[in-house]
Amino acid sequence: MLDDHSRYSQILKACTNERTETVQAHLIESFRRFGLPKRMNMDNGNPWGNPTGYRYTKLTVWLIRIGVGISHSRPLHPQTNGKEERFHRTLKAELLGNRWFSTIAEVQKAFDVWREIYNHERPHEALGLEVPASRYRASARCYPEVLPPIEYNAADLIRTVRRGLVYWKGVNYYVGWAFDGQPVALRATAEDGVWDVFFCHERIATLNRRDRLASRSPSLLGRQKDGVS
Repeated sequence: MLDDHSRYSQILKACTNERTETVQAHLIESFRRFGLPKRMNMDNGNPWGNPTGYRYTKLTVWLIRIGVGISHSRPLHPQTNGKEERFHRTLKAELLGNRWFSTIAEVQKAFDVWREIYNHERPHEALGLEVPASRYRASARCYPEVLPPIEYNAADLIRTVRRGLVYWKGVNYYVGWAFDGQPVALRATAEDGVWDVFFCHERIATLNRRDRLASRSPSLLGRQKDGVS
């Protein structure tokens, strides 16, 4: 995980899997140390999303819940995360491309040494040959050890997601399995019959009452946001 402004490496972990629990534990450790970012941009691989471009997983729903905005790169367009790709190339050239490791612990030990050099000793062209640590500032937003209640506007219609669906005026609309059990807010737009669906601060879908037939097919229910917000 890199800070967008300074390229400071906040997380560099050798993991044996891509499960939500594994990634989430490392994120919590980083958030406790460096504070919450305002937004995270990520790719579409597990556990951040999926190759179809659908952006909501248990992990990204959790990020929204703790107050982090999410953005995704375009599917099959790694250049959207160019800074991260450049970081990977440097890591491979300076460490992974010329060494063999016997254990995951050995990899992590090498990561820790290299990350320290990368952040505090290695000049970076994009920073005028300064090091990332010279530009980095930790976030003032603390990680919430106890989640605050979810609050919506008084004019919102509140629905609980069941099996990925919200039920509204006799019709089920699909908003995503990752939101199961969560309260979402239906918020009227300026367009008649069109309502936005919010989970916490994030708009996760748009419902159109004129698309009643589409709402009967789980693959077409609702109108999802796509691309990078």
